[in-house]
Amino acid sequence: MLRCTWGSGGRIWRSGVGGSRGLGLFRSWCAPGAPCPVRSWSWGASRGHSAEKTPWRWEVAAAAAARGVHNSFPLDARVPRDVLLFQHERGRFFRILGLFCAGQFLFWAYLAHFAFHSLRDTGAKRPESDSQQGGRPLPTLPGGATLNLGSNKWRFGFTTSCLTVGSLILVAGYIFSRRSVSRVLLHRGGQEVTLTTYYPFGLTSSFTVPLRQISCMSHRSEVPAMIPLKIKGRPFYFLLDKQGRITNSNLFDITVGAYRKL
Repeated sequence: MLRCTWGSGGRIWRSGVGGSRGLGLFRSWCAPGAPCPVRSWSWGASRGHSAEKTPWRWEVAAAAAARGVHNSFPLDARVPRDVLLFQHERGRFFRILGLFCAGQFLFWAYLAHFAFHSLRDTGAKRPESDSQQGGRPLPTLPGGATLNLGSNKWRFGFTTSCLTVGSLILVAGYIFSRRSVSRVLLHRGGQEVTLTTYYPFGLTSSFTVPLRQISCMSHRSEVPAMIPLKIKGRPFYFLLDKQGRITNSNLFDITVGAYRKL
């Protein structure tokens, strides 16, 4: 489908012999997204001569064509094809992160097992006969209270603490992986977006949401390391590492990088 564009402009030029001046009108017929050849009329007047109409001529709007090449979708999110907005491949990092979290969980689980089965109740006070035979006295807290690490209170408390620390490390690594974005793909028409996120050990998965349900909480120029995205109905923020590559900054800012009230 062609579109017609009318405009007017003034140009001043000088010829080699005395110079001349003129005004002009232009009209262009072009398809959307294509460089527009401009057809113009101009009337010129030379010094010492009466005004005369110059002939028809075709001109190419070079500046507009150059802008069209460098920015295919200047201010319109309704793209004619799928566009990759963001990409950051970090599979090796998340493989190492998964191994680290799994190793930490195994370490703390073993420590909890050792605390539960190896700590023994030695009693609140060691008998005097043991002290006279050279037995080591029980550790004491400030104030004179005896610390019995084998009592049920310390044994169950230490075991629970170890399991809690190991589980928190494992869950934190899993949530960070699931909220780290690898790719952002804007679908044709600009109404839906597909986000690809990681699992631990470098695996990935994708899901598609409407663009209106995505809100960027901070502009990419205002954050030092991560661009936070909020998706309606999903807990926590989705994080875009600024070390990744944004392929089309203008289109990113008016689509995924825009703030919306969810």
